[in-house]
Amino acid sequence: MTSFDSSPTLTAWRALLAIAVVFVMLATTGWTAVRHQHSAGPRETALASWAKDRIAGHALPDVSAPADRLTHFFATLTSGQQVALADKYPLVVGNLNGVPVSLRYRANRHALAQAESAEEQRTRDVRLSPDGHRQAVLRLERFRSLLAGDRQILTFDPSGRGRAAEVFGDLERAERVSVVVPGVDTNLLTLERRGIKKNAAPVGMAQSLYGAERSARPGSRTAVIAWADYTAPAGIGMDAALGGLAAEGAVRLNALVKALPGTSDVSLFCHSYGSVLCGLAAHDLPARVSDIAVAGSPGMRVDSAAALHTGARVWAMRDGDDWIEDVPNMAVGGLGHGADPVDPAFGARIVSADGAVGHSGYFEPGTESLSNFAAIGVGAYDSVSCATTDGACHGDISGDAEA
Repeated sequence: MTSFDSSPTLTAWRALLAIAVVFVMLATTGWTAVRHQHSAGPRETALASWAKDRIAGHALPDVSAPADRLTHFFATLTSGQQVALADKYPLVVGNLNGVPVSLRYRANRHALAQAESAEEQRTRDVRLSPDGHRQAVLRLERFRSLLAGDRQILTFDPSGRGRAAEVFGDLERAERVSVVVPGVDTNLLTLERRGIKKNAAPVGMAQSLYGAERSARPGSRTAVIAWADYTAPAGIGMDAALGGLAAEGAVRLNALVKALPGTSDVSLFCHSYGSVLCGLAAHDLPARVSDIAVAGSPGMRVDSAAALHTGARVWAMRDGDDWIEDVPNMAVGGLGHGADPVDPAFGARIVSADGAVGHSGYFEPGTESLSNFAAIGVGAYDSVSCATTDGACHGDISGDAEA
């Protein structure tokens, strides 16, 4: 369930699953996931200060308030007051759903600049171990990359392994919005990669999809979000076989989608463990989510597409040499992610992934997997290539949607 091709052997997978199943069956209280240690990061420090501060004589809103309440609060401020808050609390404002998008971009540039400065100092810390120094150098390179040009960073938190989201296109004016939800090993250091693995990383996936959508429907106003704003499992371990991190991510994904500006249709493109997250988010998604497309999925933690309880169309694909096909589709005591979405009995619209290679090849230019994603993203449903010749994936769709 990694986003890349460093897959474990199937023997190791099966051994892991077998051991875990035995443990679950023997336990009297079910499976209990190990809690991760978490120390206070720069955002936590900023949040504590925010909670005590005031502006124009008024207390600042609770950051957990609904997005519409945060939108109203910022609408009552002058542009100068908005900028002042963004500059003083970039790690807070830059991550608040409901805050104007342009203000979040500004705040996150400030947060990145601060993180860059702090990480540059860390690289000169002689107390760091060789591995610690290497990690600091890599993080510094990532921060500098995200600061380059006019990149639109929608969320940014350097704490721990880090989280971020980047926008391609004009999110405020878009008629259709696509959200790319990646899988295991998603963090700041794997947010983007150069060279042959570029389109296997979240930013590369989103860039590739954005370009394909613009080619599929030239002149359409689309936007694509590379959404790496959840804590993903680190490697193929017990967290990847359980749904706890996906459930936490589902809450964050729903909060994002519900706070997106405008009334545009939204499509979710969920890869690998990201499809587990999308499955758990599905029942609570707003009506504007028209499509959920999964690729290389280990399961969506339901037995059927109908059990997702969503009005969105559900699409599924898997290429012929994706190793995920051999991971058992099981669900025992919270372990495993259930039915295979490309099994016809599941009830998803099964589309072609022709041309994709391996577990991380679905967003490569020139593949049917990418062209199908793009067609779904812009609502050009008649252009979608079904996995079978009978065109079953087009059922109950009356032509293209309006762009």
